[in-house]
Amino acid sequence: MNKREKILELLEKDSLVFNNLDKLFLFLSDNLTVSVEEVKKIFYSLISNGDIFEIRKNKFVTIPSRGYVKGDFSGTSKGYGFVKVKGVADDIFIPANKTMGALDGEKVIVKVIAQTNEGSDGEVVSIYQELTNIVGLVKVVANNFFLDPDNKRITQDFPIVKTGLKLKKDMKVLAKIVRSDKGKVKCVVSEILGMNDDVKTLELSLIREHNLFEEFPDVVVEAEKSVPKKITEKQKKNRLDLTGEVIFTIDGADAKDLDDAISIKKFDKYYELGVHIADVGEYVPVGSVIDEEAYRRGTSVYFPTSVLPMLPKSLSNGICSLNEGVERLTLSCIMKVDFDGKVIDHKITESVIKSVARLTYDEVYDALMGEVNEKTKNLVDDFKIMRELCDVLESNQEKRGALNLEIPEVQFVFDEKGMAVDLTRRERNEAHRLIEDFMVLANQTVAKMFNTLKIPFVYRVHEAPTKEKVLALCDFLKGIGVRYPQIPDNITPSYFQEILTTVEDTSTQDVVNKMLLRSMQKAKYSNQNLGHFGLALVDYCHFTSPIRRYPDLTIHRIIKDYLHGKIGEEEKEDLDIFTFDASEESSECERNADMAERDVDDLWKAYLMKDRVGEVFDATISSVTNFGIFVALDNTCEGLVKMEGLPDDTYIFLEKQLKLKGSSNVFSIGDKVKVELVNVNLYSRDIDFKIV
Repeated sequence: MNKREKILELLEKDSLVFNNLDKLFLFLSDNLTVSVEEVKKIFYSLISNGDIFEIRKNKFVTIPSRGYVKGDFSGTSKGYGFVKVKGVADDIFIPANKTMGALDGEKVIVKVIAQTNEGSDGEVVSIYQELTNIVGLVKVVANNFFLDPDNKRITQDFPIVKTGLKLKKDMKVLAKIVRSDKGKVKCVVSEILGMNDDVKTLELSLIREHNLFEEFPDVVVEAEKSVPKKITEKQKKNRLDLTGEVIFTIDGADAKDLDDAISIKKFDKYYELGVHIADVGEYVPVGSVIDEEAYRRGTSVYFPTSVLPMLPKSLSNGICSLNEGVERLTLSCIMKVDFDGKVIDHKITESVIKSVARLTYDEVYDALMGEVNEKTKNLVDDFKIMRELCDVLESNQEKRGALNLEIPEVQFVFDEKGMAVDLTRRERNEAHRLIEDFMVLANQTVAKMFNTLKIPFVYRVHEAPTKEKVLALCDFLKGIGVRYPQIPDNITPSYFQEILTTVEDTSTQDVVNKMLLRSMQKAKYSNQNLGHFGLALVDYCHFTSPIRRYPDLTIHRIIKDYLHGKIGEEEKEDLDIFTFDASEESSECERNADMAERDVDDLWKAYLMKDRVGEVFDATISSVTNFGIFVALDNTCEGLVKMEGLPDDTYIFLEKQLKLKGSSNVFSIGDKVKVELVNVNLYSRDIDFKIV
């Protein structure tokens, strides 16, 4: 039990009441045998995370307990709201007069005031994590400026406090929320994003709505000045020198943050696969301003026209990037893999490399197809060995039932002015799978080692789907006429893979892939090794991208401390707390980044379709509802055919079969249809069609 858990355990005791906080801190300090200052730090951290709540003066309860729970507040246009509590299926209803002024997206503590068969009602008693920024449209009423929030779940307009900024009607702005002691909300404009009729403004608005920023804080910019441009002889000391080895990188053509490199050899009885990862931990000390900003960002975010990096460019594109022809510090996972694909030995070590080539996926694929260039002509044998090993690894993946989900991704084409001119499905080739399979193997090897060592770690986990979700999926499959195997008592990845094999190369493949994905739990980070269902692995982590993912950076530091003999029992206790916090924070950052990327993609899709109203397209029905059908075009655009856009008929919605059935027409998931584009709304990113 770590210090945080001990404090929570002590606070749970009913008799624990003190006249003042100093006495409470002293009591906790004596029981934990740690300093009062450390107790205060943990205590206030628990308050800021909503883990404890002061129900009356100097009387604290742990959350959840005594009818108090914490969760995410979702507002509605009617004023009432709901609170989503982690691990609880049903949301808590919050009446309009019990919200305490909470805004959509804020984290709150709720007291449950009523429970019935229909659900729970509650009241917000604390907002422990407030919104700091809000994006909206400037409105002018009687010469006063107001902010109309883009988030339509926030129904009120907020008065804008006057500053030196020159505001105009229909400007999009970013503003900071200011709450008075009485709970009244105003806002101060901190950034003018542009005019509302500009697609680039709309893109920037979406990015800001997710609280994402291109620029780093001034303290980070200042700290960046001391980032070195090249490695030193002192840094190379005691590292494995791999600068004479054939090591190369394979990435997308536009990638600039190269954090993984490969080496491959074949011997009489095994392959030697080296996965060499940028040693970011060497340049980003724990607790530094750059580290704190990386922790807050959690991940790099990739948009069609830009990248919002987790680390400043001097690190991500500079000293940490494994650029061709320059020495770089790395953490290497060097594995001996037998001809059956089993790792029979491995070594994880600090190293120094010099990449012989910066290659793209297309260059490697072309070389495998017999078309070489100056960079690839001397590496063809390496590529062939890579493919050989990859085939063995994929055979093993198939045997253990790892899922091979093919979800279409969009590829945009932009002109020199940064405006989208076309879109299509993103193509993947054999070179992509080479890198992916090798990264998976390295991630598995590292996770297995540290799980065996019982050192606190950050794992990438993907839990098995619930039985209810699997039953719902099978109901759906039955409704669309897809045969599925009998549901086993123990749901395994191989069961899902059987279903995927059944629909391979059929008209329902994309739809079944999506529905299967929805039935599964979302992958996340955890300091508990819960396994990875989708990959059918007992041990898995993210080790291979420390430039763009904070969990990878976290475990790099743990690995380096272990290699240097710095992890004792006291360090393990501190790591237990930090890996828990880092896992929670990184999972949340990842979810936010995913939503932002999806929203921006949808905006550019809508932009490209807006001038094509009246055109007819081939489409596939991707979902069916009681208010219409959703269709997907081959270029990945999706839109809605409302009931009035269907042929005249009287329709019944068959929910389990996901069909709209009329007397003369039937519309089912997977059906091929012709649709006409009738409307595009850039602001809501909605695309509407009608059946031709």
